[in-house]
This record gives sequence, structure tokens and C-alpha cells, in this order.
Amino acid sequence: MLLLIAQWIAQDIRAFNVFNYITLRTVLAVLTALVISFVIGPAMIRKLTAYKIGQSIREDGPQSHLVKAGTPTMGGALILTSIVITILLWADLTNRYIWIVLLTTLGFGVIGWVDDYRKVVHRNSKGLSAAAKFFWQSVIACCVASYLYWIADTPEQTNMIVPFFKEIAIPLGMVSFIVLTYLVIVGTSNAVNLTDGLDGLAIMPTVMVSGALAIFAYVTGHIVFAKYLGIPYIQNVGELAVFCGALAGAGLAFLWFNTYPAEVFMGDVGALSLGAALGVITVVVRQEIVLMIMGGVFVAEALSVMLQVAFFKLRGKRIFRMAPIHHHFELKGWKENQVVVRFWIITLILVLIGLSTLKLR
Repeated sequence: MLLLIAQWIAQDIRAFNVFNYITLRTVLAVLTALVISFVIGPAMIRKLTAYKIGQSIREDGPQSHLVKAGTPTMGGALILTSIVITILLWADLTNRYIWIVLLTTLGFGVIGWVDDYRKVVHRNSKGLSAAAKFFWQSVIACCVASYLYWIADTPEQTNMIVPFFKEIAIPLGMVSFIVLTYLVIVGTSNAVNLTDGLDGLAIMPTVMVSGALAIFAYVTGHIVFAKYLGIPYIQNVGELAVFCGALAGAGLAFLWFNTYPAEVFMGDVGALSLGAALGVITVVVRQEIVLMIMGGVFVAEALSVMLQVAFFKLRGKRIFRMAPIHHHFELKGWKENQVVVRFWIITLILVLIGLSTLKLR
């Protein structure tokens, strides 16, 4: 909306053309999402508290978590609200990639909202059944994957880039592209959800990865930078930097309320939607392998659960004291803040390694 107004005014006042620059609008998106979250955050938390939408805590987990029972959850709605308003204000709404990412984010947010609502309002501990959750995630992911393949104009838009190797790109046919896209979106969504178990643990890595993806989106959509760095140029993808900026700004503001001791938890409505957003942006900019590097903490959390379940079924024993792996470290004696900050540091290192793939090719 503000972009359209600026473009209209720019017809008479050329100075307003500055708002056409993606870099400026990305910075404005970060600041706008921050301000929106800070303004409506306290009121939303009070409403969640008044409606007694509180988190239930596993009794078999770390005993230090029992004091968190009743803390308002579904705070991910705050993040989504900030992102949507910011995108409507600063993004180019004629850009189809913006709508693909936004609708995917909201679709997974609806799945998470239904799950959270059943758990905390209807007091149904199971929430949305695993089968139903997986089904709807699959429907959305498959639709997005099929559409992205259908609109691909060049082979580069469906090739899988291998980081650190300039000349290596794996061509993907329709089936392999759709399967890979599906796995990235659904896998990332659930990995972020599994990571969301400690105050601030999931949101800060999400912000860092989103910031890195903003850089990837910008250079991929810039013909000069893409040629210089030896990566595929994909027209109009640069606009996703604005979305990444909105996500990062909303996430940083949410961290203000979610940092230890948390005033609010994001719930599935936040974790599933943010993970899906990271996944679909990664697919669009063709950096699936790099996401696995930068999101190494998410990968480790998901793998710890899969290994724990598989090993217990096969051998009747556990590999970790408790899965996801952040609980394992807590039960080993690490304080909650130690686990969170150390995982942040690891993510920062991995994000820098991921960004280095732009030049080390």
C-alpha cells in the first residue's frame, strides 16, 4: 500500500523513487514489523492470558519447566499479524513469489492454530491428530511445489545447486523437484516446531536464517550480482528480501516477549508457519542444501527425535536422555539459558558458513 502511494507520488516528486529499491524496503520492513509487534504485543499477551490460553508442560521433562505451566501460548499469531501488515505496506503485491510465500505461511499457520486451539481451549491434549496435521501440510506443500515447477521459466529454476562448486547443479525433473520441495517445506516446518521447546530457542535461529535468506534472495534476483557470484539469476525473486525482512523484524520483536522467562510462547501457529516460510523461500532461491547448513540446529533437533524413536523401537533403548536434543542437554545439567545461547552461537556460525558459499565457489 505504502509502496503504491510512493510510486504514485514519484510521478511528480522523483525523490520518492527511492522506495522502489528493495534494500530500502527490506530495512523498512524490519522496522515496521518491529514497531507493529511492540505496539500490539502487550495487548495480545493480555488477551491470551485473560482467555486462559496457557501452555501445558510435560511432566516427564525437566522439572524446571513446570513453573511455565499456564504461560500464554499461540503468540505466533503476533508474528503472523506483523508480517502480513508489513508485507501489505512495503512489498510489491504484483510479485507472485510474495504471494506464494505469504499464502504458504498463512496456510501452515492455520494448521498450527487449529492444533493449538484444540489443545489449550478445548483441553484436548492431542490437539489436531498427527495424521490430519501431516495430511494438510502435505496438501499445501504439494500444491506449492507443483505451482513452482509450473511457473519455472528456465532450467536453472528447477536445478539443485551444490554449494562450494560453481559448475555443479543437479537437474531435477518434475517428480524429483516436487518431492524435494515437499520435503524441504514440510521438513523445515516440523523441524522448527520441534526446536520450539525453550524460551527463545527457535525464534532467534529463525531470525538469523531469515536474514541470510534475504541476502540470497536479493543477489539471486539481481542480474549483475547473480552473474558475478556464479549463481542462477531468477527474475523478481529479489522481492522476497522484503518478506525476509518482515519475518526477521517480527521475530526479533517476539523475542522481546519470548526471552527467558518467557511472557508468551509462539505455539504451533508460529513454529509451523515460520518453518514453512523458510522452506519455501529456500526452494525459490534454489538453496536447499545451504538451508541444511544454516539451519543445522533445526536439523539436529529433528534428527534427534527420529533417531530416538527408531532406536527405541528397534532396541528398546534410548540414545538421548530425552528428545528433542535440547532437553537432553538440560537433563545433563545445562541451564536453560546455556542451551539457548549456545544453540544461537552455533546457528550464527552455520549461517556465516552458509553465506560463505556465495563467494567460495
